[in-house]
Amino acid sequence: MLNFTIDTETCIACGQCASDCPAMIISMETGLPTIHPDLEQFCIGCMHCVAICSEGSVSILGYGPQEGMEFSKDMWPEPEKMEALIKGRRSTRNYQERNVDSALINKLVEVASHAPSGHNDRGLLFTLLDDKGCVFDLREKTFEELDTLIEANKLPEGMEMFIDISNAWKHSGKDILFRGAPHLLIVSASEECASPLHDAIIALSTFELYAASKGIGTIWNGLATLTISEILPSLRTTLGIPEDHKIGYVMGFGLPAINFKRTINRGAPNINRVTSI
Repeated sequence: MLNFTIDTETCIACGQCASDCPAMIISMETGLPTIHPDLEQFCIGCMHCVAICSEGSVSILGYGPQEGMEFSKDMWPEPEKMEALIKGRRSTRNYQERNVDSALINKLVEVASHAPSGHNDRGLLFTLLDDKGCVFDLREKTFEELDTLIEANKLPEGMEMFIDISNAWKHSGKDILFRGAPHLLIVSASEECASPLHDAIIALSTFELYAASKGIGTIWNGLATLTISEILPSLRTTLGIPEDHKIGYVMGFGLPAINFKRTINRGAPNINRVTSI
């Protein structure tokens, strides 16, 4: 049941909820917004109807305007600050050896969970290692299993670089694999979702930018992603990631031990501008 309800005392019958419904199932035939029971199955749960209602008259799926934040002009970041955040974001490979406050971590993930997803499936699983001790244990287990694989000469073809990665850890304590990050976030989704990999990447991009605004450093960790997804898939079981899930990416994060001072100039973008068809 959608539990689509309208506050008839405040609704002004403007029809915005109906015109903006992606599934086109809201009707204004009676003068007020309604959804025919036969059409409820087509709702994707986006709640555009709640978000767009100027009077706060719409509720659906048990949620109404009171669960959201009312917009005001001063809530949006200035374009210059948004530009600085996007251009100033950089991969962090040097972290303080202490945990980020757990309440802040929970907030980062909660905000990232609002990222858009294909067909509004919202089927993401956020596998979170929010204690540096847990990441340490994972690092130890990973290098131990990696060494076993190397010694048995069972590294997949083309993955010989992991020999050097393992040696760097054994001989000098240099963590090339996890980059010393005290926390890890692995985002995955069921293969049945409309776009599992894309949804995961979008969520992590959202997480990264919000984390940067809070002074938290992040790194897109391709080596860890490759290790968990292909080199040592047994780690999926260790981490509780379902077998039918596709892993979008692994992101390390934590309090940075360094501070970047400026943005850089990457030159002009490569644009393929189409002017006519």
